Amino acid sequence: MIAILIYIWLRFEWHYSVGAIAALVHDVILTIGMFAITGIEFNIASVAAILTIVGYSINDTVVVYDRIRENFRRYKKMEVKDLLDKSINETLSRTVMTSVTTLLALVALFIFGGEVIRGFATAMIFGVVVGTYSSIFVAAPILLQIGLDHHNEEDDAFKPSADDEAVEGER
Repeated sequence: MIAILIYIWLRFEWHYSVGAIAALVHDVILTIGMFAITGIEFNIASVAAILTIVGYSINDTVVVYDRIRENFRRYKKMEVKDLLDKSINETLSRTVMTSVTTLLALVALFIFGGEVIRGFATAMIFGVVVGTYSSIFVAAPILLQIGLDHHNEEDDAFKPSADDEAVEGER
């Protein structure tokens, strides 16, 4: 978690790292809570599922955050809450389609995988749903709650790199 916090902080800025870690903690706690409530055996496959959920969730969160950062560059005058809403809406179809595709494979594992893999598949199904939810409804709104605004775009994290400028010139 500390390594993820530092990476997101360096790649984006501290506001984003707080939101990403909050979403990860949310996902892990809810998944462990699901094991506690349902009484499903918590074994090594369950640990693997939780680690996979962490990777899935952080990837989804970074996709949303990257779009937010791109939109900060594009829409300098837009209100932050409107920009966050626009960014989430722009990534929503990708997020939902990725989750549905993953869920199709996990449901097949749950149904046809046998007893050995059932706990893993259950945790993953729950985790994908919770991870998708948290990327949209936890990670991004935290940016608004902790005060992300347009003055932050002056930071180095928001300055286009030479690669970004080259791509912009091609458009």
